[in-house]
Amino acid sequence: MSHDAPPEQPLLETRGLSVDFGGLTALDGLDLAVYPGEIVSVIGPNGAGKTTLFNAITATVSASEGDIRFEGESLIGLDPNRVTARGIARTFQNVRLFANMTVLENVMVSQHCRTRQSVVGALLWTKAFRREEEEIAERGKQVLSFFGSRLTGYRFDQPAFTLSYANRRRLEIARAMATQPKLILLDEPVAGMNPTESAELTGLIGRLRDEWGFAIVVIEHDMEVVREVSDRVIVLDHGVKIAEGDYADVSADPQVVEAYLGHGASA
Repeated sequence: MSHDAPPEQPLLETRGLSVDFGGLTALDGLDLAVYPGEIVSVIGPNGAGKTTLFNAITATVSASEGDIRFEGESLIGLDPNRVTARGIARTFQNVRLFANMTVLENVMVSQHCRTRQSVVGALLWTKAFRREEEEIAERGKQVLSFFGSRLTGYRFDQPAFTLSYANRRRLEIARAMATQPKLILLDEPVAGMNPTESAELTGLIGRLRDEWGFAIVVIEHDMEVVREVSDRVIVLDHGVKIAEGDYADVSADPQVVEAYLGHGASA
């Protein structure tokens, strides 16, 4: 699959995006674009504004200035549920699951932004409601089957809290997939994993794009993962984009090296 010539219309675009918290500017006039079917990594030292970017896109923090556009239409002013319904899903640095719900229930509940039946239907247990519940369960199983035996079979009925850390991470990605997005934002997906688990999840990120057609933006500190998955890399420092390009160019950029070494970290 070639990604050399992106289409003209970006799937996601930020224009002059700034986010201020009191006197602190977390993002400062950020312009970026993500095209359909692309995997873009956003890297930078701690405090660079990476998670703030995801929070602004998903409407959990408000933009102070600028615009965020998805499929050519502004997301400014929408609440998080509307952003999800428009086709953007995300995962978090700290895994957020319903610990006492089963694996399948976790994926079913994440689909609520796509459901048609009313609360009345649920209370009266109508035929239409039951049919939709069955469809949601089937879609949930289809999504979970992407992860193979780690999240299928007897695991459908296991409470989420019984899963290993790596499988909880996978389940969070499954929940994002189940919202039927066009764009998935992955916030440090391999954080806390051992090298084997990291390598496996790195392969999954590529398959999410190649088999399911998602565009993906990844925040990641693990440069091995960034190198393996990225079509493009965007580097932030103090809320400003300081570099953009393929991994080889960006990792050799003196400004990028300085940003990392200046924070006591290695690029």
